[in-house]
Amino acid sequence: MRHVIALDVGGTGMKAALVGTGGELLHQARRATGRERGPDAVVEGILDFAAELHAYGAEHLGEPASAAGVAVPGIVDAERGVAVYAANLGWRDIPLRDLLTERLGIPVALGHDVRTGGLAEGRIGAGQGADRFFFVPLGTGIAGAIGIGGRVEAGAHGFAGEIGHIVVRPGGTPCPCGQVGCLERYASAAAVSEAWAAATGDPEADAADCAKAVESGDLQAQTVWQNAVDALADGLVTALTLLDPRIVIIGGGLAEAGETLFTPLRDAIRQRITFQKLPSVVPAALGDTAGCLGAGLLAWDLLTTTDGMEVAT
Repeated sequence: MRHVIALDVGGTGMKAALVGTGGELLHQARRATGRERGPDAVVEGILDFAAELHAYGAEHLGEPASAAGVAVPGIVDAERGVAVYAANLGWRDIPLRDLLTERLGIPVALGHDVRTGGLAEGRIGAGQGADRFFFVPLGTGIAGAIGIGGRVEAGAHGFAGEIGHIVVRPGGTPCPCGQVGCLERYASAAAVSEAWAAATGDPEADAADCAKAVESGDLQAQTVWQNAVDALADGLVTALTLLDPRIVIIGGGLAEAGETLFTPLRDAIRQRITFQKLPSVVPAALGDTAGCLGAGLLAWDLLTTTDGMEVAT
């Protein structure tokens, strides 16, 4: 059965799949990233995992994978196939595409984890059918993926979509990026967790606890939550003013609050826009499989030309 390898590398774990021609997940596997053993061990772990997937396909699906797609965090030069920098994995300038191509003997695509997840959400998830979308996962930080005509825009230097570092509160909380008042310091799941823990005096309290308290009518929680929603709306209005997306897709841990997030967020955006067109604001559809599915799409894209004809391999 014709298939590709899809690998989504995270800070602590790796999710992988063998993906068929119709996007079906033919085999799935997970493994720890092993970052505690250092960046060289992480790279070797990725190569070993990919090789095992390659062997599994050959044995159980009748033929080896035709290509591989790999999504990684941090700064990624997709054009050169280099994982430039990832603080949580400790690596710098890893020629990951070349290393995997040499190990597997098949074409390999390397992509940024958020943009790869956005590609999947745009093509086969919540943004399916939209010509322009903006995907924003709200997790430990906040990033974004700009979708245009079925692809995701990386920008001239690979930094397109970094909405988490739009300054929404000038003179506010310092950000590790060197600025102060960045969006992710106010509206990420980590930021909400930090604010709610401070408000309650409970260091174990997190964003999910805050959302539950909001739903139960806790006024203190509602204040913390609304502050995050207002900051997020400020950042999103800046983004939609620049990008004019047809749909905004919100994912990540904070989106799991459902309408506790989406109802006030839509209202806050509506209150802020003037001439801008209000986009649909919807939850992501693919959950934690988005990165893997997007990596599979990157791999299949390698095997097609611009006119949709298969490239001989």
